[in-house]
Amino acid sequence: MRPFLIALQFLTRLPVPLRQPPSAQEWGRSLLYYPLVGLLLGLLLAGLALALPSNTGALPAALLLVAWISLTGAFHLDGLADSADAWAGGAGDPERSLAIMKDPRCGPVGAVALMLVLLLKFAALDLAVGRGSLAPVILAPVLGRSAVVLLLLSTPYVRPGGLGEALARELPRRLALWVLGAVATAAALLAGWPALAGLLVATVTFAGLRWMLIRRIGGTTGDTAGALVELTECAALSGMLLV
Repeated sequence: MRPFLIALQFLTRLPVPLRQPPSAQEWGRSLLYYPLVGLLLGLLLAGLALALPSNTGALPAALLLVAWISLTGAFHLDGLADSADAWAGGAGDPERSLAIMKDPRCGPVGAVALMLVLLLKFAALDLAVGRGSLAPVILAPVLGRSAVVLLLLSTPYVRPGGLGEALARELPRRLALWVLGAVATAAALLAGWPALAGLLVATVTFAGLRWMLIRRIGGTTGDTAGALVELTECAALSGMLLV
């Protein structure tokens, strides 16, 4: 139970008191619960969507997006902006790219990336609410956080001493594979073809982004993991709503 609470505290702004700081092993095991945290986020968003009136135009989608950002504290959006700035300003240099990611300021490329992702999410949420199709809203956060597990399972962490290094080192690898398999199986069985489309698009997105990370910086960082969450969520939402 404690690793789940650690994951919940780390990935959301929900009040989760922990009496003692997590150990390295607990940080690693908390990764196994990332998809479950995503499921909780998706269910909260779906519950809000059901509670909102359906005859108010695009307002429900806007409120859902605000709730989504508030629940996560824009945690992954920050990583997206930093990664986009690093890709534009790094000019192919791994060290320069990593240095730019550490800069707390948001440049114009990062701002544009944020706007485009939020625009896509808003449009997808508006379509989902209009159709009364909440499976994509529930599954997108699950797949986004599952992608982080797969990333740290398969990709070197290139910033020594960071929290992500401990997460990747202490992640129970065999259990992680079982968790990812269970997520894919449950999604396909419970949501059918839309879920399969979302899984396919999310997998292609993951493979493409991982290839770019290896090519540019030789692995991943916390910022690029955050960017992966946002882009996987967008891809999964789009894939499930376009079928």
